[in-house]
Amino acid sequence: MTCAPLSADRYAVLGNPVAHSRSPWIHAAFAQATGQSVSYGRVLAPMDAFSDTVRQFAAEGGRGCNITVPFKFEAFALCPRHSTRAQLAQAANTLRFDAEGWWADNTDGIGLVRDIEHHGQRPLRGTRVLLVGAGGASAGVLGPLLQAGPASLRVVNRSPDKAQALVERHQTWAHQHGVHLSHGGLADVDEAYEVVINGSASSLSGSSIPVADRVLAPGSLALDMMYGPAAQPFLQWAQGRGAVARDGLGMLVEQAAEAFWVWRGVRPETTQVLAELRAALHQPAP
Repeated sequence: MTCAPLSADRYAVLGNPVAHSRSPWIHAAFAQATGQSVSYGRVLAPMDAFSDTVRQFAAEGGRGCNITVPFKFEAFALCPRHSTRAQLAQAANTLRFDAEGWWADNTDGIGLVRDIEHHGQRPLRGTRVLLVGAGGASAGVLGPLLQAGPASLRVVNRSPDKAQALVERHQTWAHQHGVHLSHGGLADVDEAYEVVINGSASSLSGSSIPVADRVLAPGSLALDMMYGPAAQPFLQWAQGRGAVARDGLGMLVEQAAEAFWVWRGVRPETTQVLAELRAALHQPAP
């Protein structure tokens, strides 16, 4: 992949940790494919100095940045302007610095929806969706999932009150899109769903699958927002029950493509980039 010219507009991913991030590779591929003059790096933000790190990056000419864990909520609070999807999530993974000031967006949810519908070939409209987890990952995707128009969407979480708070924040949005939105605890599931999305911390912690087998029917789509070894227990559990299992690598590429569009006004093609990234990581397509 060719190097960006010295005059390239600067972007970066900020997080802690950040050395593992595949975002520089993805955005370099997008820039090359679209002919955009872009450089994209990694910036390690100290846990107690995230806002200072962002300000320094912007002051040094940065045009925008992606935000990863654990700073998405802080990134949202840092910006005076927000997209609707960031406002719903109360978290941001994409910041843009322009003549009008700082602007926060959240591209995680649209990245998830596009992966499911484009790469996974599974339209969400009219389906029954179960979202497991009510933390930052789920908050970032719930708004766009509702906008995709499923018939119903249920959020379940180990702490039901957290699921309730997330659902209450999105009820007006759900009503606008004609979606029946509900919440409950992990055991409060008595039917199978056509789409099951794991946004819980179970993959990161290596803990047991957080929901009962009955949530899956043969042919259901089961997606873990993680990828790599962390996603394997969930994917293997789903495959063992006849579901179509999908990891979060496509979501990663699609949210990056949306961020690229937010910054550059150009929407890159993602199919080849996803295939090349998966090959580079030596992961078979789920």
